[in-house]
Amino acid sequence: MKVLIANRGEIAVRIIRACHDLGLSTVAVYSKADSESLHVLLADEAICIGDGPSNKSYLKIANILAAAEVTGADAIHPGYGFLAENDKFASICESCNLNFIGPSAKAIAKLGNKALAKAMAKKVKCPVIPGTDGIVNDVAKALEKARKIGFPLFIKASAGGGGKGIRIAKTEKEFTKQFLAAQREAEASFNNSDIYLEKMILNPRHIEVQIIADKHGHIVHLGERDCSIQRRRQKLIEETPSPKVNDHLRKKMGLAAINIAKAAKYYSCGTVEFLLDEKNNFYFMEMNTRIQVEHTISEELTGVDIVKEQIKVAMGKNLSFKQKEIKFAGHVFEFRINAEDPSNDFMPSPGRLKYYIPPGGPNVRLDSACYSGYVIPPYYDSMIAKLIVKGKNREDAIKIAKRALKEFHIQGVKSTIDFHLYMLNDENFLNSKYNLNYVDDLILKGCKFKEKG
Repeated sequence: MKVLIANRGEIAVRIIRACHDLGLSTVAVYSKADSESLHVLLADEAICIGDGPSNKSYLKIANILAAAEVTGADAIHPGYGFLAENDKFASICESCNLNFIGPSAKAIAKLGNKALAKAMAKKVKCPVIPGTDGIVNDVAKALEKARKIGFPLFIKASAGGGGKGIRIAKTEKEFTKQFLAAQREAEASFNNSDIYLEKMILNPRHIEVQIIADKHGHIVHLGERDCSIQRRRQKLIEETPSPKVNDHLRKKMGLAAINIAKAAKYYSCGTVEFLLDEKNNFYFMEMNTRIQVEHTISEELTGVDIVKEQIKVAMGKNLSFKQKEIKFAGHVFEFRINAEDPSNDFMPSPGRLKYYIPPGGPNVRLDSACYSGYVIPPYYDSMIAKLIVKGKNREDAIKIAKRALKEFHIQGVKSTIDFHLYMLNDENFLNSKYNLNYVDDLILKGCKFKEKG
């Protein structure tokens, strides 16, 4: 099988390496801005698919299909972002006899529609956040429903993702303005203005469960990840296991995730996201039908290579393990090293890496597509690397993380390294006394995220 990777950056590198480990040949696609990217150098073949902006390259379905035709690729891995959760793209691949390395187009369509996914969760008796049962596009009718749900509440794009198309209405007075703003953003971002309403859970944690399923009905969960350290709904630090989840709750959340996947006739890897309230009640939020950025920490905790397993599932193979064989060992963090300035409201900082010296040593993993001299383009996400560390327990993992972050030397662009070092000395973080809004609250207080201690 020859696999075309319809993506870029670190995830393209990750997929290429997994393919090579499985003895599969690879094709990289790249924009003109990415001609010197590492994924282009590592793949067996590489083909340019357009100019720098993603709508002229990585989102251009016709160009990607043409690249597959020219190179003789018979499978496509979409990675994350771009076209990864586009059911039309998956459907076109299926029609062209290209093996789409992900779930079926039908499953993506069902679960990608947040309102339909929520209804599916309710059917399998998974707790859901109170809100509308379906789409509400008329502002007057939406206001009626909002009064019944109660304020504060979220106004969300049904086709949304990545924190886009979400507005908060704290009071009835501001509802109409925020509703129309969410509709406009949803239309601009997803070409779909459908909206649903959701009760705002106060001071929640973001907990997600990694699942993987084959085409023969076997589904396994790989535990939870705590992704509560976010800025404007963009994850910055992830860890597993969550300090807030005990064995009993883990089993309940894992079973809920598996039941949702079963209801959708799901295969491939995927992630079921929940909110956990202050009383440890969990509520279904959404399901991501792709590989996640933070899949790494679940791999390190369980020893399962999720990307390889995903590829093997697409080839029709059975899962190589059963639920009872999954063991959770140690504690793992992922730190997203982004080209952003934490002291200046996380302003993006694209440019050339004058030098790039990553950390190493025992229990340190680095997933990256960067090197000294590499130019971070302005068109895409600002990720430089994902730093993953593992310890015997949370305290041990934090010690290793501090050492690794201090070893990480980057010049030429600003980075989030200082932010992570700040958090690793923050008493609330160390004692796990924080929620989804913690970083945003620190920013509002004027925090510049300079290392403590």
